[in-house]
Amino acid sequence: MRTFLNSSTRALVLIMIALVVIGILIAKSYYGNINKSIDPRVAMARTLYAKYDTYAQEGNYYKVFALLDSIEDIYRDTKHYENSFELGVMYNNRAAALLTISMFADSIPVSKNLYSGVSADSLVRLAEINVLNAISVYDNWLTEFSGKSFEQICEIIEPEFMDGLENIDQDLRAMYLEARVREIEKAIQENDRRLSVCYTNLGIVFRQKEQYKEAVEQYKKALELWDRNLNAENNINLLLGRPLKKRNFIQKLFPPERD
Repeated sequence: MRTFLNSSTRALVLIMIALVVIGILIAKSYYGNINKSIDPRVAMARTLYAKYDTYAQEGNYYKVFALLDSIEDIYRDTKHYENSFELGVMYNNRAAALLTISMFADSIPVSKNLYSGVSADSLVRLAEINVLNAISVYDNWLTEFSGKSFEQICEIIEPEFMDGLENIDQDLRAMYLEARVREIEKAIQENDRRLSVCYTNLGIVFRQKEQYKEAVEQYKKALELWDRNLNAENNINLLLGRPLKKRNFIQKLFPPERD
């Protein structure tokens, strides 16, 4: 694998930073709504995720991966959440972190790099596994719940969701269930955008493997899902030698009317 030592490397650094910011903002849009109606079994996962922003900005990948592993364990060990869309968030964030390390390991202190000494090729393979897992989670989630009404979603998840909440007041259980259905409805609305970010990461995987045709195909998929994904668009521009877009990507991707 070649190391990029020209202006395209600097551009790719900016794109990776943008991807990390997008991941943080998407996660915040979901995890920022912690309140008393949240299922107490996974409340700690939401609390832990509040630290992700700080660790990512610090570039402390020991803390980033430990955090993601802890959150994943909580969801996997809790009924109903074992294959939930939250795991897609974990997988894709892990993939983004692995890709960042694979490209910029020389600038990351060993004390903050869990994968110090691991080859770039191995990191890219791990990133690919994680992003493909994320895509699978989101696709399966959409297949199960897309087009369903509030009542239908409630009927699907209630038996498993209520398993383990028997000792909680009935009104609270009903409140937790309603909140979870609302989360699922919101996740369905956000699914294409989350998948778009996944395909952007998958495009970076192929770029790192020097499979440029396949990389462009993934970026195009990302844009088909979310036509305002400036990072996918600029990755294509980078590969084709076209100038990068100069507009404010945050304003473009997250207009004022978005939550």
